[in-house]
Amino acid sequence: MTDTAAGDRGEEEARAGKPGIDELVRELGSAGSATFQAGREAGKALRILVSADVSLARSAMGRTLAFTGVAIALGASAWLLLMATLVSWLALGLGWAWSLALGLPALLSLAAAAAAGWIAIRYFEHTRMKATRRQFARLGFGELAGLIPDAGSAQSAEHGAEQVDAATGGEPVKKGLGVDVTPP
Repeated sequence: MTDTAAGDRGEEEARAGKPGIDELVRELGSAGSATFQAGREAGKALRILVSADVSLARSAMGRTLAFTGVAIALGASAWLLLMATLVSWLALGLGWAWSLALGLPALLSLAAAAAAGWIAIRYFEHTRMKATRRQFARLGFGELAGLIPDAGSAQSAEHGAEQVDAATGGEPVKKGLGVDVTPP
């Protein structure tokens, strides 16, 4: 046997081991189908997870509101009893006039209410979702899209929001209809 005959036979054996174009297309189709099926299953699992999570959150919200109501009622009654005890101790125990004995707990309650209101207003600022609104504006969504730097910019969205505040002198930006736009 010659070297060329042995080489030809080696190439034929190598070709016989390699799949043909039709087999490659079938493999590609089955891989694509498997990928699509896996994506569909992942989407279905995510939908089930989100649905279960929303259902759990809805159930928890109702229970949270119920127990919050109970806690408020019990806390308020305890505060009233505590203030009544303080008034009676100041009036009967220390001999203060009833007007002074009632006035001190009233001022104490007023100060506590003012502090709680101030803290609530500070926490309420978090409901404005400033960072999310800045990022949406950076992507071109919302009423601030023309004012905040684009996503490709090296400037931060927070710095852009500060520049908008500085340019308007702290006055709120107006939408096309004259409605104030809450700054991010």
